[in-house]
Amino acid sequence: MATQSIAPAPKGLGMEARRLWRDTLKEFQLGPAELRLMEDACREVDLIERLESELDGADLVVRGSQGQPVANPLAQELRLHRGVLRQLLGALRLPEEGDADSWSGLSTSERGRRAAMARWRKQ
Repeated sequence: MATQSIAPAPKGLGMEARRLWRDTLKEFQLGPAELRLMEDACREVDLIERLESELDGADLVVRGSQGQPVANPLAQELRLHRGVLRQLLGALRLPEEGDADSWSGLSTSERGRRAAMARWRKQ
């Protein structure tokens, strides 16, 4: 049985983003448009990690332009980018993790076909 090669991760991705890329493509066969969504999702993972790192230990409330207390803009950006990541991953319409048991033992191409059919039915 020939093993399908996994498309290499885009250049410049961090460790968690590369892991998301690898683990997803190991399980699912994605078309060109889906690969683009996956790359965008991975870049969001990197951005979220950078924001989390910057926010780590920072005050959650800072002074606004008029000296008033406001939520740290990094916390707001983090929330927004987590939402973007959720939308990108949702746009891929991959089966839920709980459905993975019914996929065990299937070839990569069969999993890809099933994922495509699942997406098609949801439209």
